[in-house]
Amino acid sequence: MPPHPPVPSLVVIGAGPRGTGLLERIAANAPELLAGRRLDVHLVDPHPPGGGRIWRHDQSPLLWMNSTAEDVTLYTDDTVEQRGPVRPGPSLADWAAEIRAGGADTPRLDAATAAEARRLTGGSFAGRRLQSAYLSWVYAQSVAALPPGVVVHEHRRRALRITGPRDGRQRVQLDGRPAPLLADLVVLALGHLPSAPDADQRELARFAAGHGLTYLPPDFTADSDLSGLLPGEPVLVRGFGLAFVDLMVLLTEGRGGRYTDDGTGTLTYHPSGREPVLHVGSRRGVPYRSKTGYPWAGERPPLPRFLGPAEVAALRARPGPPDFRRDVWPLVEKELGFAHYHRLFTAHPERTRAGWPGFEARYAACAPGSAALHALVAATVPDPADRLDLTALDHPLDGLRFSGQEALQDGLRAHIEADLARRHDPRHSADQAVFLGLLSVSGQLAALGDTGPWWHGFFNYLASGPPGPRLRQLLALSRAGVVRFLGAGMTVTADSARGVFRAEGASAPGTAVEARALVEARLPPPSVARSGDPLLRGLYGESATTASGLLAVSPDDGRVLGRDGRPHPRRFALGPHTDARTSVAFARPRTNAPAFRQNDATARAALTALRELSRPAAPAPAAPPTPPGGPVPVPTRPLHLAVALDRPRGRGAEAYVRAARLAERGRLDFVTLGDSLGPPRRGETRLDALAVLARVAPATERIGLVPTVTTTHTEPFHLSSAVATLDWVSRGRAGWTVEVSAGEATARHFGRRPAAPGPRLWHEAGEVADVVARLWDSWEDDAEIRDAATGRFVDRDKLHHVDFQGDAFSVRGPSIVPRPPQGHPVVAVDVTGPLPRETAARHADVVFVRTGPPGGADVPRAVRAAREDLRARARALGRDPGHLVVLASLPVALYAAADAVALADLAGAWYTDGFVDGFHFRPEDPDRDLPLLVDATVPVLQHRGLLRSFYPGGTLREHLCLPRPANRYAPARGTA
Repeated sequence: MPPHPPVPSLVVIGAGPRGTGLLERIAANAPELLAGRRLDVHLVDPHPPGGGRIWRHDQSPLLWMNSTAEDVTLYTDDTVEQRGPVRPGPSLADWAAEIRAGGADTPRLDAATAAEARRLTGGSFAGRRLQSAYLSWVYAQSVAALPPGVVVHEHRRRALRITGPRDGRQRVQLDGRPAPLLADLVVLALGHLPSAPDADQRELARFAAGHGLTYLPPDFTADSDLSGLLPGEPVLVRGFGLAFVDLMVLLTEGRGGRYTDDGTGTLTYHPSGREPVLHVGSRRGVPYRSKTGYPWAGERPPLPRFLGPAEVAALRARPGPPDFRRDVWPLVEKELGFAHYHRLFTAHPERTRAGWPGFEARYAACAPGSAALHALVAATVPDPADRLDLTALDHPLDGLRFSGQEALQDGLRAHIEADLARRHDPRHSADQAVFLGLLSVSGQLAALGDTGPWWHGFFNYLASGPPGPRLRQLLALSRAGVVRFLGAGMTVTADSARGVFRAEGASAPGTAVEARALVEARLPPPSVARSGDPLLRGLYGESATTASGLLAVSPDDGRVLGRDGRPHPRRFALGPHTDARTSVAFARPRTNAPAFRQNDATARAALTALRELSRPAAPAPAAPPTPPGGPVPVPTRPLHLAVALDRPRGRGAEAYVRAARLAERGRLDFVTLGDSLGPPRRGETRLDALAVLARVAPATERIGLVPTVTTTHTEPFHLSSAVATLDWVSRGRAGWTVEVSAGEATARHFGRRPAAPGPRLWHEAGEVADVVARLWDSWEDDAEIRDAATGRFVDRDKLHHVDFQGDAFSVRGPSIVPRPPQGHPVVAVDVTGPLPRETAARHADVVFVRTGPPGGADVPRAVRAAREDLRARARALGRDPGHLVVLASLPVALYAAADAVALADLAGAWYTDGFVDGFHFRPEDPDRDLPLLVDATVPVLQHRGLLRSFYPGGTLREHLCLPRPANRYAPARGTA
């Protein structure tokens, strides 16, 4: 009998609500997809499964959830758009009701938690310990529901890193476990994680350490050490969201204070004397909007209406990522308006001047944000308080100025009281309809990827605010003087002369507050590069990330995308660190929650892949005969494409802008633009290549920009500054092609020394490339401070002299431009002749090997010979030859689609045969050839699976799968 195949293994890293929700979906889908096959599931988390870190039992019993018990579930229902089966389960409120009724499956709880469960109603806000118990119960039920042969192994350890080939088993190293876990598939189900401080936070921490102050950076409040916040002392608090509410509770009730109620809902706070005085402010200056205090009744708005799957598909089909403010926000605004007015016109018709059907038709016909839409609303909704103004909601204190601190306190209390009253008044149930609209919009936007941090902040402000009772407590604390409001536009400065932090807000100018403690009351923003988790941070170099620092994943099933844009066949990721992040891992029932859709899609994709791995191997077919010359090399890196923009029709930079945008639509890695220092030929108009591409930069979003820059007769210091500036204005998409000028005419044109021999010119070009890189490194990445209040803009300890002495010039430095976003913009060299090769092997990231028309068999072989020669030289110099991208630079003349397809055939053959890493196309006529290249050659290569269909990152180095160089000066100071 043939041996049984090994049992496939799935490693899930993260056992909190997201990992538990994934396990529930595995249990639901396994009977269909595994069909009796065995599976080992390894669940890795140092915290107990179910609650994980954030929802663990071991935290203060004073901390609540900010959702009512009836709005919390981890189970799918028939509203969830999923392929897997629905397995009904109780909400938190239903589960507590089963405990009250003594159900057979209810867990054993400690006395305090059990008592809370018995008191809980659907409209109650449960304590986090009770939520932890609910999540633990869901986890236990999910494990019990797994079919026979599927076994869960818990590892109460921290995962440190993942390694392994794309097509082989992954190795997951755990803290304190010598041997790694071997995994056929890995799913990251990580929740909110600590993060390394940014430059401003490091500076504040250094200031605090140097002056004996207390500084608490962004973190989960329950994990923060609050012992340095002393009784009676002022404490500056930056942030007015849920992290502030937790801080407020722990520093008041948590230190022995208590509230009494006068019977009307007005609270009085009785301090213990151990509280500090909290001076709180933020960008908006007000707390998040209160949760509503009444149940929904009547018809729900029929959502989605103006932002649904069709609109999302259209946005995803556009070239390049959509701009949120330009492309997405108008649809969001109209969708939320539709939800609001649907409720107003159907539930409160007495406050309108039209019927809903007529209003709906006219509303649908208006463009988002148009004058016609505003006129329609003004004519049919007479009371301005009934009109939806999202800008005013987001900036509630704009235009308000208070005469002093006491006036500000009165004004903020009035705002909070008005918000509480409105949120608990069913006459304003249109607000609750907007909440439902926000949930619908959030679910649609999850498929668009990274929408940037503003949207998530706006969503949380309106939809994820605190319970009403917490705001009543805040009012009592304000009246007691334990909390003081700083208002909107809060700024914090470090006063080195007085050794204190100073804060003030724009709402009451001139009323600064000094303190010896500063708390950043917010969770750190998710970022792969700056994550405090070593496993996640370790993925930064090999996985695609977004401009906001999120891990890029496939919107279809959560597979992690590589830097080449290809989904990893063995790695998946869910959660807030991905560009498909959703607000929470659990959700309100019957809302088609995006987290549940993602869990189901990932579970099914993983189980399908594991099913295939568990099949007995089929007999291997006979090996084909080895071709002459040995086996054909298999490409191990993505195909790269670039195009020259020389000689477009039309004068001025706009012709280059049009051409670059067209190349960007084809997802080409970069464009080049040639240049020369020689006098132009008769009838020729020549524009400076670097200046032209600086104009192209703001008109494009992703494509790399690589001008030719001649090192002969050019000062290296100015060259360094110019290329670094291009990298800044393009947000990390710059490169430069190193060129020399050997002509006597050029030397005379400049009035400089006679032209030097070619070898000497290329030796000088190498010195220029060397010193330019040193100048880029002369600023450390976090050298800029930009503290206008103290007048400190640069940390001079992080500026470095380069003190370069070459054969033709010397440079002291430092640069006048901060270190570029890429660290070093990409260096390209044309190595068609032998003279540039040593310089290219030492300094280049990309090399061009020019060919004539690609007709004979000797042409690709000559290109491969150049590639092997360059890589051998790079290896001899101690460089990684894999960091040298070799492109065949081909002239192309495309007259019809057949020519473009033939070019795709040739490019595919050269690439798969291992001759090149990609191609640099030189169109004979850019206006004729480039459209055919983009619309015919590129789609053929994509269809054949040879070329990615989207940009994997934001910088040119990320497009080319090149690492960001370390700063040569920073390691001496112990920094990264």
